[in-house]
Amino acid sequence: MGEFWPVTDVLGYLAGSWRTERTVRDLASGGEGRFSGTTAFGRLEGGGLLSQESGVFVWQGVPRPAERTLRFLPGGTSGTAHIHFSDGRPFHDLDLTSGHHVADHPCAADLYRGEFTVLDANHWRTVWRVGGPAKDLLLTTGYTRGTTGADDAAGPTGEARHPAPGTPAPGTRHPAPGHRERLTAAGTRRPTTRRV
Repeated sequence: MGEFWPVTDVLGYLAGSWRTERTVRDLASGGEGRFSGTTAFGRLEGGGLLSQESGVFVWQGVPRPAERTLRFLPGGTSGTAHIHFSDGRPFHDLDLTSGHHVADHPCAADLYRGEFTVLDANHWRTVWRVGGPAKDLLLTTGYTRGTTGADDAAGPTGEARHPAPGTPAPGTRHPAPGHRERLTAAGTRRPTTRRV
């Protein structure tokens, strides 16, 4: 049917900068929000990519800055990756060899189910459904590859054409040990103290 775009090298495909647009719907309350910003996938020393998302999240008319950092580590084959939170905890696996993947992440009483769809060389989408005793959220995110030559790091099937932008800029926030990140309505993560 041609609705999915197979990716032979997931890290090569993702490398670079992506315009990021997200809608967030609270299916229980009817609340709605929108995130607009960028996601930059820069090389990690030792392999993999550091995904740094930043922008503005507007929830029911109130704008606020939002950010999220994830680590995309090489999987068993070039079309796969292991996704980790910034503090190193595993999040989910990713296999885009068919252009489509569904991942689950249980978190306490909640279940995060993500559907990843590669549309073409410059567009991909995620749809996360978050369900639990106190949550019923739907987060839909569209990614469009940056338009400058430096941002266009991958070829049509994900082969890297040139190195992606360097490692993260100084001052990047990382949660301190003993903290964990919590998903906000924007789909971004904020640190919260972990009780031991």
